[in-house]
Amino acid sequence: MCTGVVARAIRSAGKRRPVVVQKTEDMIVRQRRVVGAAIPTLPVRPLQAQRQARGSTLVGRRLPVSTAFAWFLAASATVGTAIAAKELGPAAPMAALDSPSVLVAEQPSAPEQVFEAATAAPEPAVEVVAEPAPAMPVGLPEGVEPDTSMRWFNGRPVRPARTITMRVTAYSPDAASCWPYADGQTATLHGVDTNGGFLVAADTDMLPFGSMLSIDGYAGGDVVPVLDRGGAIKGNRLDLLFPTHEAALEWGVREIEVIVWEYADGKPADDPRKLRS
Repeated sequence: MCTGVVARAIRSAGKRRPVVVQKTEDMIVRQRRVVGAAIPTLPVRPLQAQRQARGSTLVGRRLPVSTAFAWFLAASATVGTAIAAKELGPAAPMAALDSPSVLVAEQPSAPEQVFEAATAAPEPAVEVVAEPAPAMPVGLPEGVEPDTSMRWFNGRPVRPARTITMRVTAYSPDAASCWPYADGQTATLHGVDTNGGFLVAADTDMLPFGSMLSIDGYAGGDVVPVLDRGGAIKGNRLDLLFPTHEAALEWGVREIEVIVWEYADGKPADDPRKLRS
């Protein structure tokens, strides 16, 4: 029975993986006696030797303990770094790659101030206009210097010539003052509305027609012409024309100084009888 087992093992040695049979020395001797011939046998190693061989093979396949421990530490560090990076978020870059070579400090913006400046209504521009220089009289004769008190009358420059103290009264163009000559005409045939209704009656021997006077409190102090006369107006007497008899009475009688004006262009005075309104 043992012979059959050995024979089958020998025949299948070339076809199948050899079967390791462990036998003692006594069994080998008994087989040789029964068969009577030398039977090739597979090399038999003790069980302890086989275990040592398998142990050496496994040791060859296993990693050294130091290397495995190093790999374990590296894997643990990698996993810990990944978890920390995920919890802390992206780290700030050490340096901007596209930053300019010269760093300029950025001024803090003030959104509220900018909004107020954008919504505030612009202040209107103040235009500074220089005051025009006073008009200088033209047509002055040589050697005549301009007078700061110079005015204009009838399109010509005039200046004060002298001052006279006179008795000044008033009248109106209606019948209450001019009867029976209340026709709206003056002695020079100018209408009573000439010069805006501001004119004077005087003694033509003292102040001829066309004389220019200014009386304080009458016509705003403007220059007015002598265009009328009267039978009661003699010497230092003046009669001022007012639009109504009531206004004339309100003026009453006054003793005041009257300024007499003359033309400053060196030309003779115009004849008012030839200049009709």
